[in-house]
Amino acid sequence: MKGFREYIRKFGEIKEEVYLELKSNYKKTQLFKKEIFSKDGEYARKVGFLENGIIRAFIRDEEGKEYTKQFFVAPSIIGAYTSLLTKQPNKIIQEALTDCTIWTADYSKIEALYNRHHEMERIGRKVAEFYYLEKEKNLVDMALLDADKRYSILKARFPTIESQVQQYHIASYLGITPTQLSRIRKKMKNS
Repeated sequence: MKGFREYIRKFGEIKEEVYLELKSNYKKTQLFKKEIFSKDGEYARKVGFLENGIIRAFIRDEEGKEYTKQFFVAPSIIGAYTSLLTKQPNKIIQEALTDCTIWTADYSKIEALYNRHHEMERIGRKVAEFYYLEKEKNLVDMALLDADKRYSILKARFPTIESQVQQYHIASYLGITPTQLSRIRKKMKNS
């Protein structure tokens, strides 16, 4: 699990024996480009540590139009968190945009660790807070910033994403059309 310990340390320290117990719950899987990690309508049961690759989270309306809501670039925690917490069917699809190495665990086993080890519960809370703040920032950016500024933020946050992700996914994430994204890219390149 390359990078997992370092990723966990961003949220707090845990004892070695607790870390080993946490790690023992994960199994390595490969997700190939275009494969789905979390399906629409399924009841989520697993979480994952994205060791390498890129996942996009999106919703699909009744006409089949897709709206990209988030990119997960390794290292990252992935999963249908709302479904895991509410025990309701998932609504946000998570799809591999590149070939990915993911370590998956049954969420009920992670919850059991929360009950046995206070430091695990604290780290779980810190991870949830991190993603909550990230989503709120994205929501504010979408409401208050123009597309040029949102694009600049995306590039700063994920410097290599454009070479790995199709332009229409980036445009969807920014809330613009691929044509508008081309114009923004051209304008920035020429300035």
